[in-house]
Order: sequence, then C-alpha cells, then structure tokens
Amino acid sequence: GLIFYDTKVTVMNRVLNATVQRTADHAAPEITLDPLEIVGGEIRSSENSYLCQAARQLGCVPSSQLCVKLASGGDPTYAFNIRFTGEEVHGTSGSFRHFLWQVCKELQSSSLSLLLLCPSSAVNKNKGKYILTPSPITYAEEQLLHFFGQLLGIAIRADVPLPLDLLPSFWKTLVGEPLDPDVDLQEADILTYNYVKKFENISDETELEALCAEIASQHLATESPDCPNKPCCKFTYLSLTGEEVELCPRGRHIPVGWENKDVYAAAIRSLRMRELQTPECMTAVRAGLGSIIPLQLLTTLTPLEMELRTCGLPYINLEFLKAHTMYQVGLMETDQHIEFFWSALEMFTQEELCKFIKFACNQERIPFTCPCKDGGPDTAHVPPYPMKIAPPDGAAGT
Repeated sequence: GLIFYDTKVTVMNRVLNATVQRTADHAAPEITLDPLEIVGGEIRSSENSYLCQAARQLGCVPSSQLCVKLASGGDPTYAFNIRFTGEEVHGTSGSFRHFLWQVCKELQSSSLSLLLLCPSSAVNKNKGKYILTPSPITYAEEQLLHFFGQLLGIAIRADVPLPLDLLPSFWKTLVGEPLDPDVDLQEADILTYNYVKKFENISDETELEALCAEIASQHLATESPDCPNKPCCKFTYLSLTGEEVELCPRGRHIPVGWENKDVYAAAIRSLRMRELQTPECMTAVRAGLGSIIPLQLLTTLTPLEMELRTCGLPYINLEFLKAHTMYQVGLMETDQHIEFFWSALEMFTQEELCKFIKFACNQERIPFTCPCKDGGPDTAHVPPYPMKIAPPDGAAGT
C-alpha cells in the first residue's frame, strides 16, 4: 500500500518483458474457431463455446509459447492468433480482442458453470457480480479453470482489459489476501449475513424460539424432537450451489438451542468463507496464471490493483480517450465536425460508450493507463490508443 500504482505497473511491465519466452523467430500458435457453433447467441452445449474450443486446441501448446512481450505499437504481438472458419479478418488484433470479449460473455452466462452469480445480486446488491462456483471439480473443469487463469495472464500481457465483473473476494484470494468474514460475506451473500447476525444478536431464549418459528414458516426448520410443537433449526444450511450441507458430523440430528446458537452461526459463516475461497478452483486458476506471468508479482498488488490491471475500469473516461486521439491528414481538434463528434459522444450513456469502443476497436473497456504518458515514443502506445480519426477515403465532398 506504500507504493504508487504507476510505480508498480512500471516494475511489473519490466518483469513481464524480461520473462518473454517466445522469441521473434518463433511463429505464434494459431487456433481455429467456428463461429457457427455459437450462432444465434445461444450456445447449445458448453463444448462448442469459444472457451472450450480454444482450451482444447491450446492444451497441447507449451505455456512458454504464450509468454510474449507486452503489446505496444501498431501491430502488437499476441499470445496466439485466431482464425475464424469461413471469415476473412485482416491482421491479428481484431479477432484476438473479439475472442477475449466473447469468452468473458460465455463465462458470465448460464452456458458455462465455472462462475456463479453472487447471491447478493438477487436483492440488488452487487448486481451482476460473479464468484467462482464452489463445488468439487471434475478433471475437465480443472483444465478449463487452468485455461481461465492463463487467459487472465494473456490479457495482462496483451493489455486488453477483460469485461469481467468479479467480486472483490475473487481478487483477494487470487493475490493471497485473507478474506474479511464480515465485509466479504456481506458483499457476496447479504441474506446469509443477516441470518447469521440474527443468531449472534439474540439476547434470550424466547427471542431464539421466535426466530426459529419465523424460520420454520419459511420451511427451513423442523419440529423439536423433545417438544413436538416447538419448531427448531438443525445444524444444516444451504450451500451457495443450493444443496443442504451438514455443518458438523450428524448435523441433521442436532437441534440449535440456546447453548450452541453461537457455534451454529460461526459454522454457517465458516461454510460461506470456505466457499468464497474455493481452494481447489483457485489453485487451478493460479496455476494457469503462473504459467504466463510470475506469481511473485502479485505480492506487490492490492486486490483492487490486480483487478484494474486485468479488467481496467468498467466505465469509459472520455477525457482520457480524447487525450489519446490522433487526427490524421489535415484534420484538427478544432474542426467543426470533430467538435460535433466529441459532443455527440458526451451525450452517450456508459452502455452506449462501451458499444462505441467495441465498434471502434473490438473491446468494451480501455486500459487504465497508457505508457505514452511517460514521455515514451509513439510506438509505446497500447491499442486502442491512439484512437485515429481520419478523413473519408475517396472523392472530396460534404
């Protein structure tokens, strides 16, 4: 926390350029994707998704081949090239960015089960934010999570921000920072947080009975074995994926009473904390990330900085874009139609601006920083900078 973000990025960029493993005389690996597999926007089966198509083809490519120097200049080097069946694409940049954008859409959809919408979003808190799905993983899912980790590293080297909306708990676990049992639980699952708080704040047994009766009315409790008409809770709770879990051995047979209510609340809290950390899934993601960038770099970054470096900002800063725009062949910033252009963009909503950036350079987000501000030569620009505005081709006219 004592080092400026820009300083960390400079160090990080030097290390990334010093750990390049694919030299100029090596051709980039190439994968072929079939866009018809995902036609109509609905992926019929997860195996047809871009993520799975790419993971299958890159599974046999050594990760050293994907460690390239940081993207800069007009024609950057990317980890791999993409060919779309039946489509002609000029250059490598557009298809690569489009691929990353499409994969993020797939990850945050129902077609793949690697990410899970956080329960808080059901009650309009952290709407649209995701966490890793906390369940035992198959070998195939482990391979996909490993590839997901590689894509995070690949995006960092390519300086293409990924439009991923993940909860802070994901970034905390990724950089190895402990989770806060209060803050992170509230962010991810506010209903469980409130439920636990109710048990922690009960002051006498009648309140406990009233709470159990309230829970019983929501079909979460059963009748007490000693006293048939008295509702009680058992040592079970629903996991994030919706299964009933025993909070301790034989939990289904242990009623919650005045003596053990705090143990019950703590057990629910630790169940959620374990699910948010998802050690098996996170190990696979970190292994993938570590095959592309040195994991030691993460020790200097805060969770928020790691998110900024990987995903950029979820909104478009027009002033920043303006400062990185070049006017070609006699155009000037003061021309009337250029002024009209910027005032039109100023009227756009953030959603429309994202669509404009997607239209102009095939990605929804723009990087958080640009090396050119450090006084580097023009080649130090990172796409989509500088944005170029040129006069129309062809005959002069209005």
